[in-house]
Amino acid sequence: MSRNAKINSLLLLLVAALAVVPLAFGLGDHKEEPFAGADGEAETAITEIDPDYEPWFSPLYEPPSGEIESALFALQAAIGAGVLAYYFGLRRGRRQGEARARERAAGDVNAVDAVDADRADVKAIDVDAGASADAGDGRD
Repeated sequence: MSRNAKINSLLLLLVAALAVVPLAFGLGDHKEEPFAGADGEAETAITEIDPDYEPWFSPLYEPPSGEIESALFALQAAIGAGVLAYYFGLRRGRRQGEARARERAAGDVNAVDAVDADRADVKAIDVDAGASADAGDGRD
């Protein structure tokens, strides 16, 4: 197994552990919403510290339920992943295209060199043929 394959396997195992360990050990079972977002946690902590705290502003859009909020968050993540995948795919495609263009250019240079060598051989044959024809016709 190559070094990159080992690293990728280790990273995949680590991500799986991050997803499974909180569920397996029951972390968050004591809460009403065990895996609420950081915004909810921060709001709870602030109201415990200062019950009279008034937020400076309110959200522009408040989803009607937590499920819709989660769906919108997942949609936002999917759009972001799509944009990143497009960007990296575009970069890779350009790099591959440039490599192919360089290979073609190198092949064309070799082909031109071969054609030039063939032309030089033909000229040498013509010169030799002309010299032997001049020498053998007896017109001196």
